[in-house]
Amino acid sequence: MTETATKKPAGSKPAETKPAEKRAAGLYAIIIGKLVKGAVLALVALSVFSLHDKDLPYEFRRFLIWIHEDPEKRFFTDLAEKVREITPQGMIQVAWGSLIYSALVTIEGVGLFFRQWWAGWLSIAESAFFVPIEVREMVRHFSWKVTTILLINVVIVVYLYRNRGRLFHRH
Repeated sequence: MTETATKKPAGSKPAETKPAEKRAAGLYAIIIGKLVKGAVLALVALSVFSLHDKDLPYEFRRFLIWIHEDPEKRFFTDLAEKVREITPQGMIQVAWGSLIYSALVTIEGVGLFFRQWWAGWLSIAESAFFVPIEVREMVRHFSWKVTTILLINVVIVVYLYRNRGRLFHRH
């Protein structure tokens, strides 16, 4: 080939290259968190369903021994008193609530994975819903755990809201 065959004409523009789609590491972290949360809640629901007709104080004591905790510690004896008050009907309600919430969070995670606009709004609404509850808990009893959860929810809301046009399919 000659040198003139490889040169571009003086007035031509270089071929436009499509920019690589930006990775959405934040979105992937949210998706993984939602799917893990959904799986854990489903396991909790199934566990609670399996315990609803059992002797809860006995099962609670067995669990404490299994995790090598002293069931006679004041904290655990107080907690055991609260466990005694739980009715089988209350257990069923907790199990169904956990299962329904698990389904919601899992659907949300799958929708985010496929970058559906409704999943973005659902995730924003769900995360924003818990912010006032967490603020109230922090005011009543400061806890680093609640503070961390609050910050994570605020970051999720802000991140998804600011990046909704880039992250989700528009219809």
